[in-house]
Amino acid sequence: MPIDSEAVSQAYYDVRDDQTDSQWAAFTYDDKTIVHAASGVDYEEFLTYCADDKRTYGFIRVSCGDEMSKRAKFVLVTYVGDNVSPLKKARVSTDKALVKQIIQNFAKEIMANSHSEVAYRVLEDEVKRAGGANYGTGR
Repeated sequence: MPIDSEAVSQAYYDVRDDQTDSQWAAFTYDDKTIVHAASGVDYEEFLTYCADDKRTYGFIRVSCGDEMSKRAKFVLVTYVGDNVSPLKKARVSTDKALVKQIIQNFAKEIMANSHSEVAYRVLEDEVKRAGGANYGTGR
């Protein structure tokens, strides 16, 4: 299973870069190759790549922390729609290993098959849980 390493890597670093506006990157399949499908600011646009008949990998920037300390954390999403064939579903675990050779730094990894599992609020909550202590004044 080939992967367009250069394009995937560029999109990954673009989301990680504090100087860019990119908040997410979506990686999908072009025939049998994993490619960078799109990047953007609006998370709702990312969700359009998560369809019932699609396999999508996403790298998402999540702002977290409290009023005393805001920081960026990152989530790797593997989305496999319910209508994906069993053979393609089975390939996701080995294909994801190729993606993770490039996307190596993230706070949380989420495997999902519905939009409710990848709602932005869910990602925020998962990152907060993974991060441990959350100090703040309660404001």
